[in-house]
Amino acid sequence: MPILPKDRDPRLITLRRGGTLTDENHQLLAQWAALCAEHVLHLFEQAQPDDTRPRDAIEAGRAWARGELRMSDARMAAFPANAAGRDLPVPAKYAALAAGQAAPVAHVAAHALGAAAYAIRAVAATASKGEEAEAVRIAERDWQRERIPAQIRELVLDDQRRRSAICWNMFDD
Repeated sequence: MPILPKDRDPRLITLRRGGTLTDENHQLLAQWAALCAEHVLHLFEQAQPDDTRPRDAIEAGRAWARGELRMSDARMAAFPANAAGRDLPVPAKYAALAAGQAAPVAHVAAHALGAAAYAIRAVAATASKGEEAEAVRIAERDWQRERIPAQIRELVLDDQRRRSAICWNMFDD
């Protein structure tokens, strides 16, 4: 199931490409996505302590946001991170995919929501079924929301409302 919408929101497209997203807000989205992915990275690292690919992807996204890495290099860091999660238990797999979504925010800002959604899925997968899993999902979602930078808060919350259905309803109240 794709997590990017068919019709792209101009608020998540940079000014250079005809949208309304400023460079500053694009960088804030990348930083927030990296934070969300890093929050669950331990779930991957417990399963694969010697594999740095997801951590490298998170750092690539941050380096791009700081102006230290080209967009194309940050984007390319996603592929090894995604591959790192293959054939792993679900929490570790989703944690790797969260990192794999954080890196290409440099290329497509809408990936930020993918990093957050996979991070929530990773945490929810650690809980038992039913009410406990739902409580864990809500707690992680709320943790993420508390850390959205003020300048992009309304954009992210609106994006969560719009795309929750294609992000496995991870952002529903």
